[in-house]
Amino acid sequence: MDVNKILKSDYLDIVFEGRNKSYGGYDLRKKYAQRMKKSGLVIVALCLIGLGYNVFANRAKKVDAPPPATIEVKLAEPPPIDETKPPPPPPPSEPPPPVKPTVQFTPPEIKKDEEVREDEKPAEVEQLKDAAAGLKTEAGDVNGIDPGIVDKPGTGTGIVEAPAAEPEIFKVVEQNPEFPGGEAALYKYLAENVRYPEKATNANQQGTVRVKFVVNEDGSISQVSVARELGFGMDEEAKRVVAGMPRWKPGRNNGKAVKVYFQVPIKFVLQ
Repeated sequence: MDVNKILKSDYLDIVFEGRNKSYGGYDLRKKYAQRMKKSGLVIVALCLIGLGYNVFANRAKKVDAPPPATIEVKLAEPPPIDETKPPPPPPPSEPPPPVKPTVQFTPPEIKKDEEVREDEKPAEVEQLKDAAAGLKTEAGDVNGIDPGIVDKPGTGTGIVEAPAAEPEIFKVVEQNPEFPGGEAALYKYLAENVRYPEKATNANQQGTVRVKFVVNEDGSISQVSVARELGFGMDEEAKRVVAGMPRWKPGRNNGKAVKVYFQVPIKFVLQ
């Protein structure tokens, strides 16, 4: 074969030299790039047509909603107040419920038998069957209530405040907490303070412990736990080092310092 002819011919002509080029394989390979361009243009055109159809269809469906209806409510005028009429009397106060009789309760104290006075002896079980323990022995109604349950009737005028809600602990915030000095300082701290447990060394164990904790609003560390345990003392050592970290720069959300969950991997590798 002539060398110049090989250099001037493309790859297909070399492969199909001396063969039937009217066969479908030659034509398919020869026009492959053209077909790919055409199919790409057709796909892009179809996507644009579909997108345009959706846009116009959504605009056609939009109908101006009527303004919300307003309901006018008119209240009847209250009746006039007769200032000459005296106010109604207060409701009658109910007498306090009867209480059970009480038996003097003497706190237990170790003494010799001859030193115990008669009035210091603890009440018998039979005495407490129909009575309640109290500071002194008093009569009462057997069917009454325990005097220790009701002391004074309530007035109903007190204000009960709901307990303060626990602050939310965030997983994602606008500004993440940061170890003093940055990430490089954090791993330097871990490398200088982690001590390889003797159990892990003797058992030839190594791996990575993932420690979870919370960075509080003041940067302190709390709720230290292990997300992935390895055992052999490595979990306890990782928790110890994390719990002893200095205060972080707290995370912030909406400009306020907040509690944030954080996780640090600590790798134990035998030299």
